[in-house]
Amino acid sequence: MTETREQNVLRFDRGVFTLSLDLELIWGTVDLFGPDGFSKACEVERAVVIDRLLDLFVEYRVLATWFVVGHLMLERCEETEGRKHPEIVRSQQSWKGEDWFHYDPCGDERSAPNFLGRSLIEKIRACPVEQEIGCHSFSHALFDEGCLRETAESELAACVRAASEMGIEMRSFAFPRNRVGHLDLLRRYGFTVYRGPDPVRLEGRLPNALRRIANLLNVLRAAEPPVVLPVRTDEGLWNTPGSMVYFPMHGLRRYIPNRLRIKRAVKGLRRAARDKRIFHLWFHPTNFAFETEKMFAGLRAILDEASKLRERGELSFLPVGQLVPVNSEFISAGV
Repeated sequence: MTETREQNVLRFDRGVFTLSLDLELIWGTVDLFGPDGFSKACEVERAVVIDRLLDLFVEYRVLATWFVVGHLMLERCEETEGRKHPEIVRSQQSWKGEDWFHYDPCGDERSAPNFLGRSLIEKIRACPVEQEIGCHSFSHALFDEGCLRETAESELAACVRAASEMGIEMRSFAFPRNRVGHLDLLRRYGFTVYRGPDPVRLEGRLPNALRRIANLLNVLRAAEPPVVLPVRTDEGLWNTPGSMVYFPMHGLRRYIPNRLRIKRAVKGLRRAARDKRIFHLWFHPTNFAFETEKMFAGLRAILDEASKLRERGELSFLPVGQLVPVNSEFISAGV
């Protein structure tokens, strides 16, 4: 596979399928629902979902990117002089009047399995089909306009340090809840590419609620998702947006027939093959804790279609970190 660069946009000689996952355990929801809201889902994620995803990725030879919350990489955490994670600068964002780490129980993976997950990351790294480990901040802090620069920098520093202790060098980044900010700091800490918000979320300047409704309507009518290309930002990073989130099946979304999710993804894969662009599918492993069999059946159907296109030479499978140049040289890997 070869790529050419033109006016800060990468172009490919065939379509690309990229799959990225946000591995958060409880960190992705604790600020919204407390430590119990998704605790059962995290238990299922640990016991069932991660292993089944890896088995599927081996079967279909998928080089996925796992965007990991850095706190999960810690072997253990403890209070320092009565304070949890004093190395992280607290932001000005309001959060229930509590400290951002209020619910962090400290301890190790055995005593706090929803907050620590080094064994899961080791399992992912041991996968026979190589998986990429990317960054999803240290504690799922939001990098939006309310985030202090000092907060973002301390989050990045802590995450890079935790990854380094595991022998991991990260190149790619996904912003918690897709709140993009402080791109220059990403560059400083060695990141070269990030997953930007799905293009549909950027259309117009609708309030969040209306954007979610618009996204839901796209799913209900199985609208063709956008296919994308990496674009170089002024900060020297490459933005590779998502194309489509593989919607979970809990809450009201459980009433959405899974065939519509599959139909949308297949449209995206075929469009990527035709236009020689990227279909970037992403999701949270925790979501597979609900309607697990249906969720896995849908993902298998999507991977079946992607594999057929790969066998015909129309599509390559690439992780996020291999979509963009390294030291001004272009990657030519792909399976």
